[in-house]
Amino acid sequence: MPKFRIELTEQLPFPRDRVFQLLADHNRLGRLVGLPIRRIRDSDQADPNGTGSVRWIGVGPVGFEETILTFEPDHLIEYAVTSFSAFRNHGARIRLSELPGVGTRIHYTVEFDETIPFSGSVLELATKRALVRGIKRLDETLASPGS
Repeated sequence: MPKFRIELTEQLPFPRDRVFQLLADHNRLGRLVGLPIRRIRDSDQADPNGTGSVRWIGVGPVGFEETILTFEPDHLIEYAVTSFSAFRNHGARIRLSELPGVGTRIHYTVEFDETIPFSGSVLELATKRALVRGIKRLDETLASPGS
């Protein structure tokens, strides 16, 4: 089965802790990427969105679960699809780095294997569009007063 990899690197003029706070919050993430997302299992860590937490992406019974595998506040989130889905070996990494005097660099990587012939390219395009839209909305949200 073909393998797919999406990489997105963006720079935002906001402190790393504020960027991380929004990206880590399962219940707010959906508004950024334009998908229904909600946390269905809390982490045992101090932050309920931390390692071991699970989010549901979808509507009703149609969707999939993602589990947080690594959670390093203000630096790194790694997650994987852990329920049945149209793709296999899905893994993602969001790495944040500080750019002194500039803001935060986001390096977002998603990898997956196609399971349904010819579906990988469609999923790759949809995922990339959702990530680009999410980064744009993240920037807009952080720029708005009271965020």
